[in-house]
Amino acid sequence: MKAICALAAGLGISLAAAAASAQTGYPDKPIRILVGFPPGGPPDIAARVLADKFADTWGKPVVVENTTGRGGNMAIERAAKAAPDGYTLVMASNAIVINPSLYEKLPYEMSELAPISLAVSMPCILVVNNNVPARSVQELVTLARSQPGKLTYGHAGVGTPAHLAGELFKMKASLDIQQVPYRGMPLAVPDLLAGHISMIFPNISVVLPLAREGTVRALAVTSLKRFGLLPDLPTMHESGFPGFEATAWFGLMVPAGTPPAIIDRLHREAARVLALGDVRAHLGELGMDVVANTPAEFAGVIRTETEQWANLIKDAGIKPAD
Repeated sequence: MKAICALAAGLGISLAAAAASAQTGYPDKPIRILVGFPPGGPPDIAARVLADKFADTWGKPVVVENTTGRGGNMAIERAAKAAPDGYTLVMASNAIVINPSLYEKLPYEMSELAPISLAVSMPCILVVNNNVPARSVQELVTLARSQPGKLTYGHAGVGTPAHLAGELFKMKASLDIQQVPYRGMPLAVPDLLAGHISMIFPNISVVLPLAREGTVRALAVTSLKRFGLLPDLPTMHESGFPGFEATAWFGLMVPAGTPPAIIDRLHREAARVLALGDVRAHLGELGMDVVANTPAEFAGVIRTETEQWANLIKDAGIKPAD
């Protein structure tokens, strides 16, 4: 028994020493952050801000790799299958809480990933063509009910936040509005301006300049709180739809099995960077709200939103595009 106790004590000391070593010695080589979307978009921008600051602090290269394909799933799959050593991170989008209910089979399991921090979120924004005779969400609801099947909303593809926001609006307001899918929101905006579609629910960065200029009419944001750069614009929650929330978000994750000491160090450094005034101002001007929550809080968001979108996808009968 004494030998077993001594062995257990020795093992505990070894594990503690290993954890301390991982925490103090990490990182000692380049780190990569995978992004499943093209350069220049919100997840890429957020990843590069973090990468630059990480590199400045640690004196090691932190490289952003744009691994595009399959709606961001390729980057997630590569991260899930990478060595759990803290040298491969991924800037995940909220596709990870949507896709499990949308597709029968994915090339990864959520259990293969561990959260670090939800970095930024972006509300969607309900905007209409200026010729649509509605100046509030309730006026739009009245208009749509008076013309079943006539109004349309464009979105960037099945399962995107812009699509799910539109379906959530239809369901909560009991509306007959036709969806028009596009290969990306930048292709939908010209059709909105030309009046070919009635409305869109893009993330706010896509149409922020147009909304400020009045080129499109903004009716509401889909976050539970108002957006700082458009403080007079109400939320959908305030506009008669309590609890209405549909945001795009991006957060850092690592392969499951990454040592807790490394996850803790990555989280503390991400939180420090995202608290910097210049970082918050830069991201804010681009339509991003800094979140910077803990791994446990990020895990809670994932659990809650997975259930939320699963219910909507089932109730609305949403199927993946062929």
